[in-house]
Amino acid sequence: MIAPSTKASRPVSNRANSTDALAVSLFSEVFAADQLARNRLTRALPKGMELSHFSVLNHLAHVNDERSPAQLAQAFHLTRGAITNTLTKLEWAGHIHIRPDWDDARKKRVSISPAGRKAVDSAISAVSPIITEIVEEIGPDRVRQALPVLRELREKLGSKG
Repeated sequence: MIAPSTKASRPVSNRANSTDALAVSLFSEVFAADQLARNRLTRALPKGMELSHFSVLNHLAHVNDERSPAQLAQAFHLTRGAITNTLTKLEWAGHIHIRPDWDDARKKRVSISPAGRKAVDSAISAVSPIITEIVEEIGPDRVRQALPVLRELREKLGSKG
């Protein structure tokens, strides 16, 4: 049993209650949409590809340059251990190349392989119809309006830790 607080309870303003409810609703929707999107896209990815693999390959294809595992971990807000696990699987599949950093032998450099480019192109072909259909159903103008808010939410969450 929880003991009652010894401090006198102060009434919370209706505005604070309203903001709390809005925050809970926002994050409930974001979490639900994230879970549903992950499930749907994972099922559409080529056999053996995980969403984390697709994300890393897509990032490497987009930047079109080598990255260190630490840079990738930072880009995805992951621990070095988590990114190392993903990189090991991608290297085993032949989708990336990992080489020593010629300037600092303690470090490594990661690049996408030709097989990785084919895999990410295949994955994009598989998921594009799904995400395009959703955008069309919601309406491109409404999606454009939502993007700045979602981007700011991501930036605020990323800057806190």
